[in-house]
Amino acid sequence: MRNRLFRFVLLLLLVGNIAHAQSIKAPVAVTDMVKIRKAGDVEIRPDAQQAVFTVSSIEPDSNSTLDYNYQTHIWLVNLTGKGEPRLMDSSKENATRPAYSPSGEQIAYTKTVKGQSQIFIYTLATGIIHQLTHFRYGATNPKWSPDGRRIVFTSSIPLLSYIKDTVLNPQKLVPTWSGGKPGFTGNGYMLPQKAKGDPDGELAEIRAYLFRNETDKKAKVIDHVQFQGETATSSEIRLSHIFIVDTTAEAMPTAVSKGCYSFSNPFFAGNETLIVNAKVNERLHPAETLEEQVYVLSTDGSRSTPLLAKPAMAFSVAAVSPSGKWLVYQQSFPGTVNQPSLHIIDWQQPAAKDRLVNLDRPTGNVRFAPDEQYIYFVSGNNGGASLYKVSTVKGEPLKLTSEEEGITDYDICANHLVYAKTSAVNPSELFIADTIAKNEIAATSLNTAWLAGKLISVPQKVIFKNSQGMEVECWVMKPVNFERGKKFPLLLEMHGGPASMWGPGEESMWHEFQFFCGKGIGVVYCNPRGSTGYGERFLKANINDWGPGPASDVLMALKMAVAQGWADTSNLLISGGSYAGYLTTWIISHDHRFRAASSQRGVYDFSTFFGEANVWRMVPRYFGGYPWQEKVQRVLREQSPVNYVTNIHTPLLIFHGENDLRTGLTQSEMLYKSLKVLGRPVEYVQQPGASHELVRSGDVRQRIDQMLRTYEFFRRYIGN
Repeated sequence: MRNRLFRFVLLLLLVGNIAHAQSIKAPVAVTDMVKIRKAGDVEIRPDAQQAVFTVSSIEPDSNSTLDYNYQTHIWLVNLTGKGEPRLMDSSKENATRPAYSPSGEQIAYTKTVKGQSQIFIYTLATGIIHQLTHFRYGATNPKWSPDGRRIVFTSSIPLLSYIKDTVLNPQKLVPTWSGGKPGFTGNGYMLPQKAKGDPDGELAEIRAYLFRNETDKKAKVIDHVQFQGETATSSEIRLSHIFIVDTTAEAMPTAVSKGCYSFSNPFFAGNETLIVNAKVNERLHPAETLEEQVYVLSTDGSRSTPLLAKPAMAFSVAAVSPSGKWLVYQQSFPGTVNQPSLHIIDWQQPAAKDRLVNLDRPTGNVRFAPDEQYIYFVSGNNGGASLYKVSTVKGEPLKLTSEEEGITDYDICANHLVYAKTSAVNPSELFIADTIAKNEIAATSLNTAWLAGKLISVPQKVIFKNSQGMEVECWVMKPVNFERGKKFPLLLEMHGGPASMWGPGEESMWHEFQFFCGKGIGVVYCNPRGSTGYGERFLKANINDWGPGPASDVLMALKMAVAQGWADTSNLLISGGSYAGYLTTWIISHDHRFRAASSQRGVYDFSTFFGEANVWRMVPRYFGGYPWQEKVQRVLREQSPVNYVTNIHTPLLIFHGENDLRTGLTQSEMLYKSLKVLGRPVEYVQQPGASHELVRSGDVRQRIDQMLRTYEFFRRYIGN
């Protein structure tokens, strides 16, 4: 009896210990980054019984135990509640852009084959996959015709290849816009040279030799201003063209658009008509054309007619209704800071007036309800990405989901709304709801399993008014080991852009914020003046003011967090990337309250930014002109943090990708060298091969490295 009682007590103790161990949760670790899976590319089958979606993940590299690869695969989920989501295509290649045929019997999607994106067809009844296109220029963005017999797609073609292609350009036409070579009156030099190349020959032979050197990539002859890509310069001009291919036979794609222009984003408006984006300018090539039009094309290529076009304006197709009657488009003023507007029009009626969707927020991802009575769209607003619906003909937009969450993609069909969503407690899951986003049911468990064992810090919103009387929203995140009466370091994080937005419904910083909170460091972030998601007046509030005004907003957010009483004001930290790298450096050159700072991929000197950055148009857009104009030059000098470098005493860690042409490597080299010569505490990290996308979609080891180096650098100055 005594032994049985002893064993029973022992069993209770063991069960209690096991339950206690299971209830213990761990902070989010840096390597949890590779566990995050994200849903996207959602589309519902026409019978509303099934949906297709993509899952993006980070997977171990089979050739290296330390490295990882990004992968995207397509999954199917039953909307009737039966069965678990299942993988559609298990091949190693990334699969994206799934689209159901009108019958719902097939799915078109894209995969990369020999370096080119191609279209594949999956038949649901048999599970058989076949490659539809083998197009030399590749095929992207497939869409089915209403009758299901054809697919339209877009392809990017080098200009010289287009000129020489006897099928696409049988007349050997050259652009009407100037190729830019001084000393030539026309563009005939773009045609293949008839003379045989000879470096010691006559002028025609020398030109042929030089032409061959260009085509063999021995020389980059740059004749246009937009020559900088994300990681390399290029003299190549590419055209975007639209093609159509028959799905009922092994057919070759045929061109729908023509000429040395660019056409993209096609939508069927009936079986024989397409509505597309177009860049048609007789004077400028597409890469330098800010104006954009909406064109109507016939699917046989016989008709190309502008539908929406005005000087100094950009129009783009957002959606076309299933019947082809209604067109939703965006209108903006390129080259300026402005909020694009959303419009609905019955495009087939010449006298019809368009209808402005009354919402002073950015809009995108527009879809029609099957009955065409409503359109749905996603709007970035107040820290989230909310789903809206609005009547096609009248009424105000109705917000269906909270700005505390972010809808990253969705589709609407019959009584189902299927969407991918990010939130403060989960970076991504797929959900099924009714058409007003109620009665939500989780359709996936992409992240719930590993998150169940993690401590999560939930952001708390705080609102204040800035010096211009505008409401500014900020969010405060306590460390996960928070204890009342105890003080903790506090990190001020800032977003780039500057026309971007952070919040609980924006997933790009989900992991980094949770990582620092897991390390015992609180986080505060805000959307200062110049951020998107708060209307056009707020968006324009940092024109000619990248430094002082936005800095006062983020420092007020810091003050609001400190006012809660738990922050250790002797251990304040600051960090930001891109524009926020600029703002970090601006602040520490004017304010000395921070123990340490980290700046990534920043802009520090506008005098070189104009020349070395592929986003050089931000200079005239935000500062009203160019560096050689005296009035503009004065503002650029006053707003460049490098000119205040002697005031920087805060220990600074600088990051920059070696191949980053969005902001330019010279920016960080100039800042680092200046601080080093001054004997200030500064450390500089260049990531080999990295672009501006380092911390978002860059090399995974480099992303982990950047986060850990920042944390380690901070700990040098705030202690353990």
